[in-house]
Amino acid sequence: MPYFYDPTYIIIIPAIIFALIAQINVTSTFQKYSKVRNARGFTGRDVARQILDNNGLYNVRIEQVSGNLSDHYDPRNNVVRLSDSVYNSSSVAAIGVAAHEVGHAIQHSQGYTPIKIRSAIIPVSQIGSSLAVPLVILGLILSIQPFITFGILLFTTVVFFQAITLPVEFNASRRALATLRDNFILDGEELSQSKKVLTAAALTYVAALFSSLMSLLRLILLSGRRKR
Repeated sequence: MPYFYDPTYIIIIPAIIFALIAQINVTSTFQKYSKVRNARGFTGRDVARQILDNNGLYNVRIEQVSGNLSDHYDPRNNVVRLSDSVYNSSSVAAIGVAAHEVGHAIQHSQGYTPIKIRSAIIPVSQIGSSLAVPLVILGLILSIQPFITFGILLFTTVVFFQAITLPVEFNASRRALATLRDNFILDGEELSQSKKVLTAAALTYVAALFSSLMSLLRLILLSGRRKR
C-alpha cells in the first residue's frame, strides 16, 4: 500500500483536531479580551518597558512587528517584538501577552535552565523537523532500515523540543501574572481575564507536543510494519 494511504494516518487525526481546537480557542479568547481595556490605560509596550526596567534589562529593546499574535522574544538580538494587536493596545489581552514575552527575556537573563536547554537543541530540532520524515519515507521506499532508524531518532529531537517548551512557556506565564499582580498593573477581574488568554495560548503548546508524539508513534509503527 502506498505510503500516503497508510492506515496509520488515523493516529494523527486526534492530534490535528486537538491542534485546531486549541488554535480556535486562543484566537477567540484573545479577540474577546482584546475588547476589554485595563483601568490604568497601560499599553502592551508600556507594560513591557516597565517590567524590563524593573528587572534591570534596560538594554532589551521593544519593537513592533506586523501580524496577529506574532509576539516573541529574540535573544540573539536582545529584543522583545510585540505584534500590532499588542504593542499599542491597552486591552487586558495585550497586557498579558506583553508581560509573557518579557518573561522570556527575564528567563534568559537569569539563566533559567529549561530555556537554556531549549535554545541549545533548536538547531538539532530544526534539522529533525525538516529531514526526519523524508528520511523515513525514503527508507521505507528503498527498504533501507538505517534511514528509517535515523529518521526516527531525528524526530525524537522534535518531540523533546516540544516537551521542554512546555515548562518554558508555563513559567513565563506564571512570571507574567505574578508581575502584573505584584506591580498593580492589573487586578481582580482584569488579572483573571489576562490569565485566560495566557492559558489558552499555553494549550497550543500542549497540542503541539501531542501532535509530535502521535507523529513519532506513527513513524515507529511504520518501521515495525516494514520489519514484519
